[in-house]
Amino acid sequence: MELPIRPRRLRKSAQIRDLVRENSVSLCDLVQPLFVIDGDGEAESIASMPGQKRLTIRQLVQECRELFALGIRGVALFPKLDGSLKDAGACEALNEDTLVLRAVRALKAELPKLLLFTDIALDPYTSHGHDGVLTADGRDVDNDVTVGILCRMAVLHAQAGVDFVAPSDMMDGRIGAIRSTLDAAGLSATGVMAYSAKYASAYYGPFRDAVGSANAAGTALLGKDTYQLDPANSRAARRELLLDIEEGADMLMVKPAGPYLDIIRMARDLTELPVAAYQVSGEYAQIVAAAQLGWLDYGRTRDESLLAIKRAGADIIFSYFAAEIARELGK
Repeated sequence: MELPIRPRRLRKSAQIRDLVRENSVSLCDLVQPLFVIDGDGEAESIASMPGQKRLTIRQLVQECRELFALGIRGVALFPKLDGSLKDAGACEALNEDTLVLRAVRALKAELPKLLLFTDIALDPYTSHGHDGVLTADGRDVDNDVTVGILCRMAVLHAQAGVDFVAPSDMMDGRIGAIRSTLDAAGLSATGVMAYSAKYASAYYGPFRDAVGSANAAGTALLGKDTYQLDPANSRAARRELLLDIEEGADMLMVKPAGPYLDIIRMARDLTELPVAAYQVSGEYAQIVAAAQLGWLDYGRTRDESLLAIKRAGADIIFSYFAAEIARELGK
C-alpha cells in the first residue's frame, strides 16, 4: 500500500508512545479522601469499599504524614459521627469542637503544608441523612435556612485552618453566601471549591455507608433529587457551573467523574478556573469488585479510569486510589 500517512509510526515502540503521550496523571493531580472517626480504637474497615478505612485522629495524622512524604499534597476529610450526635437540625455541624475540626487542627499542627479540603454539607450531621435541614412539612430541604447554617459552618472550618471549604450540598446561592461570609469574617484567604455539578447519582452508595448517612436515614435509596442534578441533564450543569463562577468559587467540582466525562469537558471549556472531579465510592468499588472476581486487570483499569478523567479536562482528581498509587510509585 502506498500510504504517505501512517499513524502507526507514532505507536511502534514504547519510547515513541511515551514521547507523544498527550496526557498523564501525576501525584500532584490527586487528592485522597479520608474518613475519620472518634476515639482511640482500631481503624474500621469499610465493607463496601475494600482497602479503605475509617481512621481515628491519631491514625489519620500518621496516614497523612506518610502520604505527604510520598507526594500526595491534599486530602479531603469526611467524618463518621456517632448517631447520638445527629439531629434534624444538624446542630453538631456548628460545634466548635466537632470531630472534623479536631482532625483539622491536629493535621495542621503536624503537617502545616498539607492541603485540607473539608465538606460543607449537613448530611453527616442530620438524623434524616439529607444535606440540609428540612422544611416544616418535612417534604423537602429548606434552601435558605440551610445556606445560613452552611455559612456558619464554613467559618468554623476556615478558622480551624482548612485551605478549601468544599460546599457539596447543591443549595441555591450558597457559594456567594459562603464567600461573602468568609470575607466578612476576615477569612478571605480560605478558598471555596464548589461542588458545582453534583448529580443525584446511584454511585454514592458505599460513601453513604462509610459516613453512616444511609443507615441513619434507614434506607440506601435516600432521595436527593430536589437539589442534586438529574443524571439526564447537561445544560442544567452548565447553568450551575456559570452561577458558581459568578458567585466567586475558586475551583469547580464535577461529581461523579467517570460517568460524567462530558460534564468535565464542559467545565474545562467554560472556565479558566481549576476543574476538579471526584471519582466516587461506587466508581472505586466497581473496579475493585470486578478485579477481585478476575474480570478486570486491576492496575490497568484503575490507571485508565484516572487517565480518562484527566483527558476529559480535570486538573484535580479526588480518588480513593490516590494513596495506593503513591505507595506504588514510592517503592
